[in-house]
Amino acid sequence: QVQLVESGGGLVQAGGSLRLSCAASGSIVNINAMGWYRQAPGKQRELVAIITNGGSTNYADSVKGRFTISRDNARNTVYLQMNSLKPEDTAVYYCYAQAIIRGTGGQKYETSGWGQGTQVTVSS
Repeated sequence: QVQLVESGGGLVQAGGSLRLSCAASGSIVNINAMGWYRQAPGKQRELVAIITNGGSTNYADSVKGRFTISRDNARNTVYLQMNSLKPEDTAVYYCYAQAIIRGTGGQKYETSGWGQGTQVTVSS
């Protein structure tokens, strides 16, 4: 399995900024993609941004131009810089990773995992 630990959530006023971080650990051979999803109360979990190991990115339309995803491949860490935050960005943000890991018998296999979630609250 791949373990993901997030940090950086909190309370901020509208127009402010926050930076989320997520570090992956485990018997990782390679991380194909890392990203962020969010889930607001009463809503389905939705993609916010994702980045491949080659650096290709994809963003939800609602965050384009305001959020930037980046990753440090050497540290197996992904970041989400969130600027110009809006009250509608309030949600629990979850880190996601799709990785190749090495099993106990030495074989490689693909797996995915989620972080525990970090709350982002934007006040108006």
